[in-house]
Amino acid sequence: MAELGFHGPSLVVYLVNFSALLIVLYLFGLKPILRVLEERSRRVQESIEQAQVLQDESAVRQGEMDQQIKDARKEGQAVIEQARQAAQRLREEERDKARQEAESFISKAQAEIQRERDMAVDELRRQFGDLAISAAERVVRRSLDKDSHKDLIEQTLSDSDLLERDIK
Repeated sequence: MAELGFHGPSLVVYLVNFSALLIVLYLFGLKPILRVLEERSRRVQESIEQAQVLQDESAVRQGEMDQQIKDARKEGQAVIEQARQAAQRLREEERDKARQEAESFISKAQAEIQRERDMAVDELRRQFGDLAISAAERVVRRSLDKDSHKDLIEQTLSDSDLLERDIK
């Protein structure tokens, strides 16, 4: 072995020293290093598990938020639909109210027209009555011959025609 550059007793000393170093490292260094490595492995595993739990919670919360958004949209659509229906009801109520007011106005106008017509008819009757009385007075005042009687009737009728034209 000397030919290879190894010295026998030195090689044995080196091997004994190296073995002693391995034993010392094993007894005092390997266990703490293994403990540190195991602790680190455990923490990494816990971090992975926590990340998975957080990811699952995030997915659940995302689903809840999506559902809340859906519900809010449905609620918003319902509110919009209610507003549309309320607006439609209001339009119909206003239309009915306007129709009722128009009908009331028309019936009042018709009543006013009827009242004025009745007053005109009453006035016509009164004037015609006055005219008949006037004609009767004229008849009584003068003696009636055939020609004067005819003239009196024609005059009375023409007066009555004038009254009818005035009313119309």
